[in-house]
Amino acid sequence: QVQLVELGGGLVQAGGSLRLSCAASGRTFSGYVMGWFRQAPGKEREFVAAINRSGGRTYYADSVKGRFTISRDNAKNTVYLQMNSLKPEDTAVYYCAAKDSILVTTTTDYKYWGQGTQVTVSS
Repeated sequence: QVQLVELGGGLVQAGGSLRLSCAASGRTFSGYVMGWFRQAPGKEREFVAAINRSGGRTYYADSVKGRFTISRDNAKNTVYLQMNSLKPEDTAVYYCAAKDSILVTTTTDYKYWGQGTQVTVSS
């Protein structure tokens, strides 16, 4: 069992930056692939970024590539999402997710989810 808690959401102007963090507790954090997803009102939850267990490989949705960076600190049981050059269309609830696998996927087939944190980007 893994518990995930996201922090760092808020309101920011277009062009600004935010850093989300997700603290994990429970089983060994380094054994989990970690992902960030988001869900805007009236839309389905979508993939944002993912990182493999060691942190050596990262994956991004085309819509955020070059603007967002996912990273992890296995010593601190935490995964981060640095979001730069934010756009109004980035407005959504952002979710951290974990899966006990060596395979990184961009679908929502993650077993553990946080409660989400709201990110609002004003124009």
